[in-house]
Amino acid sequence: MNPLTILIVIACYFALLFLISYLAGRKADNAGFFSGNRSSNWLLVAISTIGAAISGVTFVSVPGMVATSGWAYMQMVLGFTVGQIIIAYVLIPLYYKLNLTSIYQYLQQRFGMNTYKSGAWLFFVSKMLGASVRLFVVGEVLQLLVFGPLGIPFWVNAIFTVLIVYLCTFKGGVKSLIWTDLLKTCCLILSVALCIYFVLRAGVNIDGWTSNNMTRTFFFDNPKEGTYFWKQFLAGVFLVIATTGLDQDLMQRTLSCKNPRESQKNLIVGALMQIVVIGLFLFLGFLLYSYANQMGITQVAQLKGDDVFPFLATGNYFPVIVGILFIIGFIAAAYSAAGSALTALTTSFTVDILNKENDSNLTKVRTLVHIGMAVLMAICIYVIHMLNNDSVIQTVYKVASYTYGPLLGMFCFGIFTKRQVRDRWIPIVVILAPVITWVIDVNSAVWFNGYVFSHERLILNALLTFIGMVCLIKKNK
Repeated sequence: MNPLTILIVIACYFALLFLISYLAGRKADNAGFFSGNRSSNWLLVAISTIGAAISGVTFVSVPGMVATSGWAYMQMVLGFTVGQIIIAYVLIPLYYKLNLTSIYQYLQQRFGMNTYKSGAWLFFVSKMLGASVRLFVVGEVLQLLVFGPLGIPFWVNAIFTVLIVYLCTFKGGVKSLIWTDLLKTCCLILSVALCIYFVLRAGVNIDGWTSNNMTRTFFFDNPKEGTYFWKQFLAGVFLVIATTGLDQDLMQRTLSCKNPRESQKNLIVGALMQIVVIGLFLFLGFLLYSYANQMGITQVAQLKGDDVFPFLATGNYFPVIVGILFIIGFIAAAYSAAGSALTALTTSFTVDILNKENDSNLTKVRTLVHIGMAVLMAICIYVIHMLNNDSVIQTVYKVASYTYGPLLGMFCFGIFTKRQVRDRWIPIVVILAPVITWVIDVNSAVWFNGYVFSHERLILNALLTFIGMVCLIKKNK
């Protein structure tokens, strides 16, 4: 595909996106920006959340997984479903009962200001790093397909990428996000489904696909492997509780529903829909690798998994429509997650860190914070580009995942115990727990007879935080 075609596709998509964003958010006030005035339709929220949960990284990574780990990722997705049910019936009633703008306000009411600020900063660091890496991946693809061939440097690309996200969210916040993400989710699902259709039409032989190693789903044979079922399933349960239930980003739209019951329906229906969507991505990955093998496209063997879908979709191996669908789906997934993250960062920084929720100049403060978050995100993207190598990107993701462990530990302690703690020492606990987790993670193969940690390091991190809080329990006078 030539850069001009890609640019036209992107321009048409964003023109429609801006129109929907304007219509949805033109009358939004601060309550509309932060919580959607608690009036969102639960089914619309459920559909829009799919787009927010699936980033551009997921869009290209999941199809590329099947060559090395089959459909093992589905084990974690099943864990996600159980985690969503726990969020729906444990956390949602609590959040609505306390009428929270930011979910981290719970920590202030339960423990005190130091615990509250610790939770807010943990979210801020993890979300800023995670969103920046996801947008960096978008920038890299756009640089390869559009900006690079046109001779435009990456720093212009970074500004353009973040500016688009900012313009989609600056007015309406959550109120706009629900509707724009609805469009993005529809584009994402439609693009994947149509890609499957066109790849099948290209003549891929799928006889015996259910017995193919690339479609193996359940792994019960080796507990030391990262694909072992119970490691993946339990990690999925706790990962979604931490990264959804304790994440201001994804909870912000869920709490925009009218009441707890509608929020619960949104979460459960969204979880079931996610199983179907991830299944489509995995099936597409199997088809792409099968097509490459049958057609003798040897370049695929030298590519990283993340590069297979973009390479085949835009490399003139299929009708042009497949490349167009890939661009639309990729852009939809990437900008949906980024827009959601930018709104959540603005909310958390304004409410939790600056404590400006009841400020008389709240609109002005919120606007300035929103601009500041966008600028900081652009800087992070460019820094990641300057340091660009696989180890840096993986390190950023791992650091971001470590920050959710203490959040999970603090919320579990608050919900499942009634004890108070010495609030001023909590920041030390949330620093020590990830450090100890990292030490154990690095040495686990030697200390535990070859056992290698995967996503379950989050559970260990949360457990260490919980134990640290137990050590800080105030004695009854």
